[in-house]
Amino acid sequence: MPERRISIAIDCMGGDEGLPVTVPAAVAFVRAQADVRCLLVGDEAQISAALQGHAVPDGAFEIIHAGEIVTMHDSVEVALRRKKHSSMRLAVQAVKDGHAQAAISAGNTGAWMAISRYVLKTLDGIDRPAIATALPNQKGGSTTVLDLGANVDCSAEHLLQFGLMGAALVSTVDRKAQPVVGLLNIGEELIKGNEIVKQAADLLRASGLNFHGNVEGDDIFKGTVDVVVCDGFVGNVVLKSIEGLARMISTMMREEFHRNTLTKAAGLVAMPVLQRLRARVDNRRYNGAALLGLRGIVIKSHGSADIYAFGQALLRAREAVLNGLLEGTIQRLDVLRSQMLPPVQGDAGLSS
Repeated sequence: MPERRISIAIDCMGGDEGLPVTVPAAVAFVRAQADVRCLLVGDEAQISAALQGHAVPDGAFEIIHAGEIVTMHDSVEVALRRKKHSSMRLAVQAVKDGHAQAAISAGNTGAWMAISRYVLKTLDGIDRPAIATALPNQKGGSTTVLDLGANVDCSAEHLLQFGLMGAALVSTVDRKAQPVVGLLNIGEELIKGNEIVKQAADLLRASGLNFHGNVEGDDIFKGTVDVVVCDGFVGNVVLKSIEGLARMISTMMREEFHRNTLTKAAGLVAMPVLQRLRARVDNRRYNGAALLGLRGIVIKSHGSADIYAFGQALLRAREAVLNGLLEGTIQRLDVLRSQMLPPVQGDAGLSS
């Protein structure tokens, strides 16, 4: 049996469903990926009970007991200051201690971000971590969008840093030497946008990045650029709108095909095409967003993820480790910063 050389810490208690999703997803994951072991973090008795009846490969799991749970309703202060032995905290601590190479949670996003930032700290020159994920585009590839909700209020310097991190991510994972970066705006023209967006465009233009300029929402799906930068308020609205639209279209199509006998027959004929289309646009396939800018690999799963979707997030964590995401991001950020003319300083400076 091959050595399980990749370790991923899982907050088993997080998410809308918790153990009924995280444990079966972890079992399926280690069966399919012989090089991965999972640290199951949470209530030991409940995790052991959830594992009953599952055939688990030898050496695939280690249970780390956590006596506290961060709920979806807990404030950041409660999660960070009062629940120091939560499953979230211990999962991130496993990365800090070198016991795991990545951590993943489907729990409270604000708490997950705050705990990860507190325990792991940010990379040199990065003031705030950002949530980034890849969304499918019509070119058959994907467009990476950030920030998706970690930072509601951003300065122009923060948006510049998001551009740097997004470019570093795509360079490392997709092996693109000069990924194209766009700034999400209400129009392509230079005069469009609020003052922060205009200032951010100036900074990005002088950054040494392969900056395309302003892009609009539909450019995400056109594949106009490789990276789309926005603040967390806008990014989260974009993401939730996409998810809602996908569910609405799926429901409407199902209703139309069940309208009468003729449409049901048409649905049967079209079923192979519809199934392929559904697979291509299934948002569960793209679950798992990276928290960029931290001194460790941290993945955020959607809170409502089912077993399949959480499994996809686990795959994202494995790919991030295999691709050397952390090391590659640090190296790429150093290169990008060296190309910045003139040097641009953020809140904490952009120089290492």
